[in-house]
Amino acid sequence: GCFIVERHLSRFIEGQDPHNVELIWDQMYKATVNYGRKGLPIQAISAVDLAIWDCLGKLMKVPVYKLLGGKTKDHLPIYATTARPDLAKKMGFVGAKFPLPYGPGDGDKGMQKNVELVTQFRQQVGPEFPLMIDCYMSLTVPYAKELARRLSHLNIKWIEECLQPDDYKGYAELREAAKTTMVTCGEHEYTRYGFRQLLEGRCADLLQPDVTWCGGLTEARRIVALASAYDIPIIPHGSSVYSYHLQIAFPNCPMSEFLVMSPQADQIVPYFGKLFTDEPLPKDGKIHLSDKPGFGVTLNRKELNLRRPYPQRQKSKL
Repeated sequence: GCFIVERHLSRFIEGQDPHNVELIWDQMYKATVNYGRKGLPIQAISAVDLAIWDCLGKLMKVPVYKLLGGKTKDHLPIYATTARPDLAKKMGFVGAKFPLPYGPGDGDKGMQKNVELVTQFRQQVGPEFPLMIDCYMSLTVPYAKELARRLSHLNIKWIEECLQPDDYKGYAELREAAKTTMVTCGEHEYTRYGFRQLLEGRCADLLQPDVTWCGGLTEARRIVALASAYDIPIIPHGSSVYSYHLQIAFPNCPMSEFLVMSPQADQIVPYFGKLFTDEPLPKDGKIHLSDKPGFGVTLNRKELNLRRPYPQRQKSKL
């Protein structure tokens, strides 16, 4: 990714006006399309795009969410992705998502253990606390349909990313079959073109683009707008401040995800570790964004060994 940025994308950025976010994005995307379109090249474009938005906010002396049109809500409700939903509830999160431990390769015993674990979590947090399940592309259509059926009495808010990201027909079939829970996906989808396919195929009840992967903020706001035409909410995967500024600016982004990274799942620690000195953290299940310019975070230069992994591209003398 760093090689792509230094040796290819840099030519579209250096000397450019940071106000021209649309032009820069379009040039980066079209220049990489023969080896990109999805995956690492789009993730590299995302990193550059987010840096440009941060630069623009600091240049204009306003937070990024104001560049997007301002706040649509006072704060963001936050759910936890965690191995301990019971602790997430005690810490004030508005819901909890946990990983599914067993899949098709574990047979009937694995399925039964999945049901037992979900039942245990439901008993721990009570009947109304929102619970979600992260399946991380590990299931098949028949298995996911059967899982949804067996969990129908446990009030599961959604089952996430059950299938491979390119199985659009499989997701549509699963969504049609799952009557008591939402089907969600999108973490490993890229650009508005991929999300248009999910929307037109009626593949999901809720979409979860990762702002740091899907094309950056420039593309993410297009995805959010596109989804709004289908009345599909957007809850981005992770991304911390980069998704917070997007979500607070659009009404069809009802809550945010926070990954509980502490080893025992009993503490709230920064998503990006020591990368920033002032990453906003949830308190009582809420994130409040400051009015600091850009994304409102500061690189922790004192504790980071920052270095350029590849030398800067040499400009041609011709």
